[in-house]
Amino acid sequence: MLVAVVGGNLQGVEATYLAKKAGWEVILIDRKSVVPASGLCDRFIRLDVTGGENLSTNLGDVDLIIPALENQSALSALDQWTREKGIAFAFDPKAYLISSSKAKSNRLFGHIGVPIPLPWPECGYPVVAKPSFGSGSREVMIFHDAGSIQPDIIKAPDEWVLQEYVQGKSYSLEVIGRPGRYTPLQVTDLAMDSGFDCKRVIAPTDLPETLVSEFERISVSIAEALKLKGLMDIEIVLHNNTLKVLEIDARLPSQTPTVVYWSTGLNMLEVLAALFLDGVEKKPSYSAPPKGAVYEHIRVSSNSLEVAGEHIMSGADALCLCHDFFGADEAITNYTPGRAEWVATLIFADATRETALEKRHRMISDLQNRFKLNNLTPEDPL
Repeated sequence: MLVAVVGGNLQGVEATYLAKKAGWEVILIDRKSVVPASGLCDRFIRLDVTGGENLSTNLGDVDLIIPALENQSALSALDQWTREKGIAFAFDPKAYLISSSKAKSNRLFGHIGVPIPLPWPECGYPVVAKPSFGSGSREVMIFHDAGSIQPDIIKAPDEWVLQEYVQGKSYSLEVIGRPGRYTPLQVTDLAMDSGFDCKRVIAPTDLPETLVSEFERISVSIAEALKLKGLMDIEIVLHNNTLKVLEIDARLPSQTPTVVYWSTGLNMLEVLAALFLDGVEKKPSYSAPPKGAVYEHIRVSSNSLEVAGEHIMSGADALCLCHDFFGADEAITNYTPGRAEWVATLIFADATRETALEKRHRMISDLQNRFKLNNLTPEDPL
């Protein structure tokens, strides 16, 4: 099967990686000449899809188009062109329109009774401020008292979301399907860096089974309210033994799908393709029991090794897939022998969560010794 992934940054890395694991031929499209995913695809084409005039020339033979970007103009152009040409487009524009806005998402949550952090000014301090549009940790700020809140943020309620800052462990879950037929996938555990960017994903989850069931119920209720056709990611925090939804994204996310693949054997891109190509829900099949999987990002420079959020991978030059990378099962990296500064996404798998973490610890220690990395950035306990 020939697929086109549009967008070559972090989502594009995820989509291209999983598409190649499925055995598909991948064309990657991006308007920039150097993007991280360009080293993982079969063919890279530099193209601005908002123009439209070259889409038929470059994408006329593909079976499926997978969007891996958040540019609304590009998404609208692809949606219109694929409808005209009858090419499958793995995207739900109506669901995405709501999920891409935290303000709209929160209004939906309130309507269906989904638990979320209290809004400001009903809550106490500290307060977290997030841009309503855009995913990840960009521009997230914490305010500890009324005097520290920036007036421009208060005056722009549709552009910013202010909520109580709830502390606790973070978890993610994907749900896939169509109205009346949704399947929650595997819950994964998230670890954040100091800038609230996800630096590590672990499976299987340590969330108690009763709360996993509750998370699945909440996720399906959101999907039904959105009338989703496709895939959606839900992030929650466990605060005082209560699940609170932080955000949703009605698109293929980065990071967690690869962890689900390594832990369960499920390639959710294959399930997504079946939904849009054949109009059927491919029944997910899992490894039983799930394997342990650890996925994290590192940056090596000078004599230091930093474990940090996925932002360190964003904007990197072409990444390549390496097997048995200094003890990691796989790495997506721009490392080459002799390079002074490089980044890598490391993937570890083993029979259990605990043994996968042990493998990870050994590899980090060996890497420090091999490259004489004396400085290791502080990490939260695993």
